[in-house]
Amino acid sequence: MDKLWNSNYIKVMVANFSLFFAFYLLAPLLPIYLSECFGAGKDMIGIVLSGYTVTALLSRPFSGFLVDSFDRKRMLLFFFALFFVFFAGYLAAGSLLLFAIVRTLHGGPFGALTVANSTVAVDVLPSSRRNEGIGYYGLSNNLAMAFAPSIAIAIYHFTSSFHLLFWLALVVAGIGMAVDSTVHLPKRKIIQDKKPISFDRFFLIKGWLLALNMVFFGFCFGVLQNYLAIYSKEVMGITGGTGVFFMLLSVGLIMARLVGSKSLRKGKLTKNAAEGTILSSAAYAIFVLCPNEVGYYLSPLLLGLGNGRVWPAFMNMMIQMGTNNQRGTANSTLLVSWDLGIGIGVLAGGLMAEFVGYRMAFMMVAVAQLLGTLLFFCATRQFFFSRRIG
Repeated sequence: MDKLWNSNYIKVMVANFSLFFAFYLLAPLLPIYLSECFGAGKDMIGIVLSGYTVTALLSRPFSGFLVDSFDRKRMLLFFFALFFVFFAGYLAAGSLLLFAIVRTLHGGPFGALTVANSTVAVDVLPSSRRNEGIGYYGLSNNLAMAFAPSIAIAIYHFTSSFHLLFWLALVVAGIGMAVDSTVHLPKRKIIQDKKPISFDRFFLIKGWLLALNMVFFGFCFGVLQNYLAIYSKEVMGITGGTGVFFMLLSVGLIMARLVGSKSLRKGKLTKNAAEGTILSSAAYAIFVLCPNEVGYYLSPLLLGLGNGRVWPAFMNMMIQMGTNNQRGTANSTLLVSWDLGIGIGVLAGGLMAEFVGYRMAFMMVAVAQLLGTLLFFCATRQFFFSRRIG
């Protein structure tokens, strides 16, 4: 059997951990930084932070096109260098306007880098272990999400220094870039398509139903991620449990990657996806139907187990619906779909909470997850079988 844990794959995993660790070091504390250092109100904080997501979303289709059309390693290092430099911008930003500009622009290289690095991960995996390898690849972001926020909060608690966190994120990103620079990619022939650039160079049209299905799941997570703390406080009366919630979510994600690897190795993509969608549906149902501590702390574990199976399965399915020269486009299509779902969830979640309350808003999320699950079983699964080429 071909070797899965080759040196290049390990390096790409380490680099991916570094970029997400740097990201999650700042994410939980930026609202506090904007409030304390610039006196920004809640509405302004939301505007400043949402710019990152918007530019990440916009950059991904173009980055997929670039990594498919040009030398992938050069594109990877170019995106990583931009991602690294922008951390220095936070240190230099002396006003809210400058910080907002830096933060918004930083989303571009982040979105592009996640596409490029995951595409390179596919390139360095032996074809016989690709399904399994993509499953393990996600462990690197899951581990970063599990540890970075807690470390950041601890550092801030003992030092009260945001600049120290900015410097640490800069250093960690630099380490990731240095590691990626040592990756050796197999030679591939870059096909110069003489046809006019069309929409399918940026979006894998063959996988449109998988993308639509992922929008449903992203929508649910977008509402949960952004409104969990206030829902917990106002509806459940739970304060200070958000950190534990996301820690349990990370544990579930990690367990799913480890447990599901054998099934992925055998090519059972739809089986993994099916089990994942059912577990995630159960998680959201328990969250809204059991508004107590048992439901609150059981649901993230189940959600992690569910999403941890859905993501590698859907990524492998999307890649198998394109050619080798469409891997970047396939990756960006799935990530854009997830981001679009999250964006809709953030906007719709606020509107639903305003008109029907947070409890009813999360009930609607549970229904949306169920609809996404039914879509997979009724249409998406057969759609994949009839159109895959990989």
